[in-house]
Amino acid sequence: MHAHLGDRLVVESPVTGVGRRDGEIVGLHHDDGTPPYDVRWSDTGEITLVFPGPDAHVHHPVHEETPAGGPAPAGPAASAAGQPGDFGRRLAAARRRRGLSLEETAGRARMSPQYLAYLEQRPSEPGIATVLRLADALGTTLVALRGGDQELPPGQGQALLHPRLTDLSQDECRALLSTHGVGRVAFTTPDGPAAFPVNYEVADGAVFFRTEPGSAPATAVGNEVAFEVDHVDETMSRGWSVLAVGRAEAVDDPEAVRRLQERAHSAPWAGGPRTLWVKVCPTRLTGRRITVADR
Repeated sequence: MHAHLGDRLVVESPVTGVGRRDGEIVGLHHDDGTPPYDVRWSDTGEITLVFPGPDAHVHHPVHEETPAGGPAPAGPAASAAGQPGDFGRRLAAARRRRGLSLEETAGRARMSPQYLAYLEQRPSEPGIATVLRLADALGTTLVALRGGDQELPPGQGQALLHPRLTDLSQDECRALLSTHGVGRVAFTTPDGPAAFPVNYEVADGAVFFRTEPGSAPATAVGNEVAFEVDHVDETMSRGWSVLAVGRAEAVDDPEAVRRLQERAHSAPWAGGPRTLWVKVCPTRLTGRRITVADR
């Protein structure tokens, strides 16, 4: 018997021949694909070490004809290995922050390195017991590994061991602003400084956003404003920020308003009639990016 990661182990009834139980092979203990296997059972989600008996066989979903030790299979199963899910990305980032190898982490979590690699490299949703062992091994929490902290303010994760802060060029800033998204417009009001999240569009080098006449963001018109867009990857402890500074002006030309409405990528998330278009033509455009430093 030979298997690959992702194959299914099916245990047949010795009496009826009907499949009684099956599970995904998520860990190999021998390079040639021979037993035993770590199997995640489809009925319980639990992972157990299995020594298959005569009533079990391996089902190869994609690579039926691939011999053990042969070339890697093509198709979806192969491409999935290079496309980790959110859990895999968080897991790999937590391991790298601790400076641990796959083998060291697997030993701490009492699992095979092959299964740990599978969790990092392919979309996966392991059971709570597995996540708890990994969280303990990596000095983090179940909530953080499973992404349950996404409602928290960004930046509560750990900083990179060797961060690098770099200034962005004008072209990089424009590329990151892209054509549309959600940003924050900040300016001084009679009640003091204020910032408001708005949907925005970029056209002809200017930033446009819609709001309701008489609303708080509408008071930006006629003022010098700062418009900020950023992205924080909490899992990878990296991100970027772009700041555009300029005067906010109301778009009064009906033809210009019509063109903006036609080109808008989405309706304002806040809902309701947002008929006032505000234009910010940047006189200063700056940005920074945080990445891991080359060592």
